Amino acid sequence: MSHEGIRILNATEAEREATQEQLKLPPDAVTPAKVRVKKSEGTGMEIDWRDGHTSTWSFLWLRHGCPCATCHEERDAAGRAPGIPKPKPQTLLPMYEAPIKPLEVSPVGKYALRFKWSDGHESGIYSWEYLRRQCQCAVCTAK
Repeated sequence: MSHEGIRILNATEAEREATQEQLKLPPDAVTPAKVRVKKSEGTGMEIDWRDGHTSTWSFLWLRHGCPCATCHEERDAAGRAPGIPKPKPQTLLPMYEAPIKPLEVSPVGKYALRFKWSDGHESGIYSWEYLRRQCQCAVCTAK
């Protein structure tokens, strides 16, 4: 007897799935009307969503908000929110670090973007839903 496609959830997993389903954003809220990656200016990225909302992120925020498993787990373990950098060790004379910037930006299907960063990192896939949930505007951050 085959049990393919059958999942048995414990109470916590079932509650998490139910909560995620309730919090699902409407399609227009996670569908970009226009995406501007300001690579030449070095400032960041803007998305105009189909529902009329506009979101803006700096490249530094995007790098520190990387959604890949490694970055996500490290942030969770440290108790940091996406976009918050790791604390730097205190030194007598801080070393200069060139600002992190994207070297390449490419679409991933019709649902996300992938950045290749100047620090060598490139495993994060920034889905439209993730980006909308991480909107940095005053309205969204007040919620």
